[in-house]
Amino acid sequence: MMKVSLDDLMERPMGDAMWRGWRCRCPACGQGRMFGRYLKVNDTCPSCGLELAGHRADDAPPYFTILIVGHIIVPLMLLLEQNVQPPQWVHMALWLPLTLLLCLWLLPHIKGTLIGLQWSRRMHGFGSEPH
Repeated sequence: MMKVSLDDLMERPMGDAMWRGWRCRCPACGQGRMFGRYLKVNDTCPSCGLELAGHRADDAPPYFTILIVGHIIVPLMLLLEQNVQPPQWVHMALWLPLTLLLCLWLLPHIKGTLIGLQWSRRMHGFGSEPH
């Protein structure tokens, strides 16, 4: 017979959890830092003690980061080329650093958002296991 805990019955608001994840905070309390280093998720939340080690973000954060950055950079690059037609070095000096910086900034935010989604839906170690 499976035991049901109080946590199993409580609703986990998806929007709040994803917003907290976007801010790189614990999806449960919103206070503790999710990452100990750039993309290294803490084992537990330093504030509420939520176990964060069970997440499975895997390849989704880089995939979504590339998708988003591509949809931002490519149209801007095409607009600049069609309207101004700058020399090649301007494109290289502008788009390469902008792409790199945008990817590095977005990646932890997207990873945090996906971990928040997983927590709110009780996926990949964030749900209750059969006892």
